Amino acid sequence: MTTALGDEVFEIDTQMGGHAGITASYLIRSSKPCLVETGTARSAPMVVDSLRQLGIDAADLATIVVTHIHLDHAGGVGDLASTFPNATIVVHEKGARHLADPTKLVASAHRVFGPDMDRLFGDLLPTPVERIVSLGDTGSIDLGDGRVLTTFHNPGHASHHVGLLDSQTGDLYTGDAAGVYVQQTAQVRPATPPPDFDLNLALTSLARMRDAGAQRLLFSHYGPVTAVHDVLAESEAELCYWVEAVREARSESPDIDHAVALVKERDRERHLDFYADPDRVRTYEDLSSVQANVMGISRWLDQQETQSPQ
Repeated sequence: MTTALGDEVFEIDTQMGGHAGITASYLIRSSKPCLVETGTARSAPMVVDSLRQLGIDAADLATIVVTHIHLDHAGGVGDLASTFPNATIVVHEKGARHLADPTKLVASAHRVFGPDMDRLFGDLLPTPVERIVSLGDTGSIDLGDGRVLTTFHNPGHASHHVGLLDSQTGDLYTGDAAGVYVQQTAQVRPATPPPDFDLNLALTSLARMRDAGAQRLLFSHYGPVTAVHDVLAESEAELCYWVEAVREARSESPDIDHAVALVKERDRERHLDFYADPDRVRTYEDLSSVQANVMGISRWLDQQETQSPQ
């Protein structure tokens, strides 16, 4: 479940919903150890075991930072905060209140995911407010011995999303701002769920990541990528393609099911290698479904039409 990536960075497979290789936490085992992403509440016991195998006991973890508060990234925060009582919890200021009081976030997730909520995520437990540190547009996290994570607001996928750049390695923790990287086929898929997806902000965030000077991308979904500029360019191209496909589908019919079917058909034609494995398709539907992505894009298009002058 753990993979050494060099420079005391370790990938931890959080196995969301029992799936291997789609959701990752990362341990930076510096003099002030830091965990980036927690995975789901269901994943918390496995993450704790992995950290202990890597020599991180209850008193050792200094920081837990999440790129954003979606439950596949931050659902285990409350559990891990309890297990590691000395850890500071770092999150963007727009998400901080939901970690302190996750009632609305959890209720919304239950409405969206229904019976799949317990299977995939479990409930986010509250984090003591005095242990939460809120990030603004920029910030930094002390990793010890002069090593820092530089943070920057990186919305588009979600309003409470941040990017994280390791000063020692040049690793850029992308969260979902660059989409979902499929290791088996070496391709990027979009992550555009409602309610926060905003194409303009997403493109600005991709530009900010390109300008960060990263040496490697560490995708929460999933793993390390060294072809930084190529993959970010692919992410932008896929994002724009999906938005145009949804726009075209909406011009034919207002029915969201029509848009989902059309986008899925075109995606299959463009990425036969991805769809060649039915199990892989089902796995990524759990993680980032075509329907959720289309609904997020469609919601953004509705907002654009409302704001456009008549």
